[in-house]
Amino acid sequence: MDEEALMRGRVYGADHDDPDPGPRPSHEYRELCGGPLDGLLLDVTSWSTEDLADGAALLTEIGRHGPGGRAHYEPRPADPQRWDWAGDSA
Repeated sequence: MDEEALMRGRVYGADHDDPDPGPRPSHEYRELCGGPLDGLLLDVTSWSTEDLADGAALLTEIGRHGPGGRAHYEPRPADPQRWDWAGDSA
């Protein structure tokens, strides 16, 4: 991956073997801040306004509860393009 691609970020859920795990044109993303998925981008292209307001509980193997656990992220009130980690659950 070249430096420009690295600076664009990696998309949550991208395959580890994907030669270009960065954002795609015409897609909408939110940056995940803090917690186990810090720095990843979440593709919210097809999400409704209500879904965006609710945030997300994302599967992760590297959270507090290990494989099958979820990391919870909520929109940052002052900057809804960034979602802050709110904790983990099983």
